[in-house]
Amino acid sequence: MNLSVLVPVYNERDTVRDVLDAIKATGLATEIVVVDDGSTDGTRDVLAGLDGDPLVRVLLHDQNAGKGAALRTAMQAATGDVLLVQDADLEYHPRQYPQLLAPIQAGQTDVVYGSRFLAGDPEGIMRSSLLANKFLTLMTNVLFGNRLTDMETCYKVFRREVLDGISLRANRFDFEPEFTAKLLKRGIRIVEVPVEFSPRAYAEGKKIGAWDGVQAVWALIRYRVAD
Repeated sequence: MNLSVLVPVYNERDTVRDVLDAIKATGLATEIVVVDDGSTDGTRDVLAGLDGDPLVRVLLHDQNAGKGAALRTAMQAATGDVLLVQDADLEYHPRQYPQLLAPIQAGQTDVVYGSRFLAGDPEGIMRSSLLANKFLTLMTNVLFGNRLTDMETCYKVFRREVLDGISLRANRFDFEPEFTAKLLKRGIRIVEVPVEFSPRAYAEGKKIGAWDGVQAVWALIRYRVAD
């Protein structure tokens, strides 16, 4: 199995190197595709120091376009037969890759989500974020007849072929509902495994906001009735 880890990055100067080191330490990644989405905080200087690393490919967006746009760039560039999405802020730690990959390696499914809530609510998560995540996941289950516990998780792992015939358009955090909705509409089974989660606050650089939640609701409704 050739694993491409996709890392969208925007203004994560203080954590991106630690994330990449942690990915490499797993020994599981065939390549790491980093897409810097117009960072202005010195992240690009950190990434420039990786020049010559045979495992890491760095792609640059001239302007900030959003997480979805960065992931679409990464997916187009990736060469692995299994793709794994990894945020660059260390809320999710790469040491969990073996449990994320196990259902795919065992032939149980082509898509795995790492659920923050499968084993209970994580400590430290903001109440507003908790309620928003649970509402969006419930809405997903009602609209698409599923039993997910964490639609909005960063950890989405999938065989490349599940993208065949799926056109992804989301530029921002509405990538999560778009990707999930389009998989479920095609009858693709999503297996969840529990993952650890270390939430950070807005003062620490958290970027998703209330408007992104509104966009996620609209995305779920839109993709329920159209592609």
